[in-house]
Amino acid sequence: MNKSGKNKTNAVRLLEQAGIPYETYEYEPDENNLSGEHVAAQLGVPPEQVFKTLVAKGKAEIYVFCIPVKEELNLKKAALITGEKKIEMVPQKDLLGLTGYIRGGCSPVGMKKKYQTFMDETAQLFDAVIVSAGVRGCQMVVEPFVLMEFIQGTFVDLTD
Repeated sequence: MNKSGKNKTNAVRLLEQAGIPYETYEYEPDENNLSGEHVAAQLGVPPEQVFKTLVAKGKAEIYVFCIPVKEELNLKKAALITGEKKIEMVPQKDLLGLTGYIRGGCSPVGMKKKYQTFMDETAQLFDAVIVSAGVRGCQMVVEPFVLMEFIQGTFVDLTD
């Protein structure tokens, strides 16, 4: 793990331009294990503090959900929150075209388009949360309220 700013991703540049304090953690990604729990273990941080970024779709809209890496998105809660009848995960093959990011490197900051974003309410329990910096092998640490204000997101209950 390297606590540095060498990996200047688009997400990191956007935080810098906005004057938002952050740190990056760099690690060697394991292409055979892209799980967030593995990332948390490599970084030596509690998995409850590391949030994965999931992209889902309703009837006509795309939504972004950030949840702790050990949790699963409750699709019924997601549908209720968004006002959709049904929410389903975006197929992995569509992720890059929709967001500009690949699986294991999807950040809630700097997607190709502005999507409505929701973060699990447990993020509010931490002084800082860890989310992808936009590439595999780099995470960024940022204060959750500042992050959500920047991306105009909402804290909600997203898991069981």
